Amino acid sequence: MSDVVYRSAEAAAGVETLYRRVLDHWPVAHTELHLPTRQGSTFVLACGPETAPPVVLLHGAQANAAAWMLDVATWSTKFRLFAVDMIGEAGFSARVRPQLDGEAHTLWLDDVLEGLNLSRCAIVGTSLGGWLALDYAKRRPDAVEALVLLCPAGIGRQKNFLLKALPLFLLGAWGKRRIRELVFGPAPEILPEEMRPLAQLMECVGQAIKPRVVRIPRLTDVELKRLAMPILTIVGGQDVLIESRDTRERLRRAAPQAEICFIEDGYHFLPDQTSRIMAFLESWRS
Repeated sequence: MSDVVYRSAEAAAGVETLYRRVLDHWPVAHTELHLPTRQGSTFVLACGPETAPPVVLLHGAQANAAAWMLDVATWSTKFRLFAVDMIGEAGFSARVRPQLDGEAHTLWLDDVLEGLNLSRCAIVGTSLGGWLALDYAKRRPDAVEALVLLCPAGIGRQKNFLLKALPLFLLGAWGKRRIRELVFGPAPEILPEEMRPLAQLMECVGQAIKPRVVRIPRLTDVELKRLAMPILTIVGGQDVLIESRDTRERLRRAAPQAEICFIEDGYHFLPDQTSRIMAFLESWRS
């Protein structure tokens, strides 16, 4: 049976080796969990005081829990964090990709939260993880205390980036570098030493994984209006994957309680949001 996530067994092994190396340098004390779910084993990295308010972290596509490496040292001072490897992505969770429409991911996340003994939590999600957070809040509103959404899918229109990217794939290394810049923004001329293992992991993931080529379901206006919990949404004006202005306008109309941070020169990847998110997480607890 073919692997729905990786291009080859060798590619998977390469990612897992680098991922383990990154996790071995997690900036705070942590516990690694492998939870049974109806979709298979799910990997969760837990850190922060065990009695602190719980926050579940959901990374985006072609990523894993390492995406939160630069945030957890701050957030874990006040919150119990659970960084979940999404199924069907480049982590240690099951290599399955159930359809995004329907309840498959909701039922999977039910199992994860049950395994963590969580009846309610805040959720921070980015990109595809933002869609998962929204979809779960839509179906399980009583389980979600607050939402933080970074460049989320599921609200604004999804752009057809593949049409722009395909010609660049024909231009070799320069074209691939250009694609990364369009998504993540210009790379720094000198990468800080502490960032290099994470950057190496993300580079390896990009080469090893089979990208999802799917239309991500969007919430209707009625479904958005039903989201009564506090919401912080951070989006970038230069996002090539999601129409951020559509995200902003739909939230303004349908979820007026949402705090919206629109970064005009921001891309689909928005670094340096640790303090803003921390302030929001603290505000709804006060």
